[in-house]
Amino acid sequence: MRMILLGTGPFAVPTCQRLLEDGHDIALVVTRPLVDPRAKKPPERPVHRWASQAGLEIYEPASINSPEAIERLAGLQADLMFVCDYGQILSKASLATMRLGGINLHGSLLPRHRGAAPVQWTLLSGDAQAGVTVIHMTPRLDAGPALAIAQTEVAEDESAEQLEPRLAQLGVAATRQAIAMLDGWDGQSSIGVMQDASLVTKAPRFAKSDGQLDFRQPAEQLARQVRACQPWPSTFAELAWPEGKKMRLLVKAARAIPIALPELKEKGVGTVAVVDTRQSEVWQPKVLATSATVLGYGDWSAPWQRVLAVSTAQGTLLIGRVGPAGKREMSVDEFLRGHPIAETAQFVLPATSP
Repeated sequence: MRMILLGTGPFAVPTCQRLLEDGHDIALVVTRPLVDPRAKKPPERPVHRWASQAGLEIYEPASINSPEAIERLAGLQADLMFVCDYGQILSKASLATMRLGGINLHGSLLPRHRGAAPVQWTLLSGDAQAGVTVIHMTPRLDAGPALAIAQTEVAEDESAEQLEPRLAQLGVAATRQAIAMLDGWDGQSSIGVMQDASLVTKAPRFAKSDGQLDFRQPAEQLARQVRACQPWPSTFAELAWPEGKKMRLLVKAARAIPIALPELKEKGVGTVAVVDTRQSEVWQPKVLATSATVLGYGDWSAPWQRVLAVSTAQGTLLIGRVGPAGKREMSVDEFLRGHPIAETAQFVLPATSP
């Protein structure tokens, strides 16, 4: 099949590679242009890098819906457009340049989590299942009929950084299944399963401010936020010592437990205590260390490691890895060797609760 591939981010790369290996005629790879090539650290464009290495022709229009772009697409006389992690909504005119229109690989179980950050919202919402959906595209955002769906359980403590590449791999087989459905399609009859509009949820792109932790929220919601915001924008809060010292911390790994630890009883929301898991009188290893690894960092759940326990609106947030402002990520045990907390400290609460 003669195809045009549209993608920018890493989610698209495994499927693009497989489509090339399957022998499809890749007429063009379309990716987003660099906004400022002179920037000190320009954003990564994994699809651009992959296409360059594969020796494919690359097109970088400012708008895929411009008359010039539509003319170029139409001139290629391709059968199908594959879109994934591209970053622009295609118009009806753009989709009409392909004999079979376009398919989109989306990182959620549509109609849940339509938008630019489906993996992050899957975690933030506490979904037990994650997945991918391949839709036959319409000009409405993520609204076309579903051609193929693949799903997987969300692992305990799995972050967006870990879940996204797993879903990208799931998308390979789902996309191939969708293409097989379209092969021989007459272009007129109904195809796929229409999405239930009553089940739609939105998944807008995260802003940097979405990483701010507010300990007036339940511990479980905060733990989801930490996982959803890795690696970007990362979660953060300002830690204040009783003697007046303050430091902004990135929170990189955390877990919630439903109880208030004795070290924090009758303490205000945001109060921090150092908990040695060997000595806490209510400590149950299975509450925290249910497996050999937590968030890919195998040591922080071990029973000899200290954690920062934070009082919240409901339950306790246990923080195992942090990134002090301007410094590398480290375990809490390592952090405390340079920044000891004698008894308790306090996370500064945001001015307004989200």
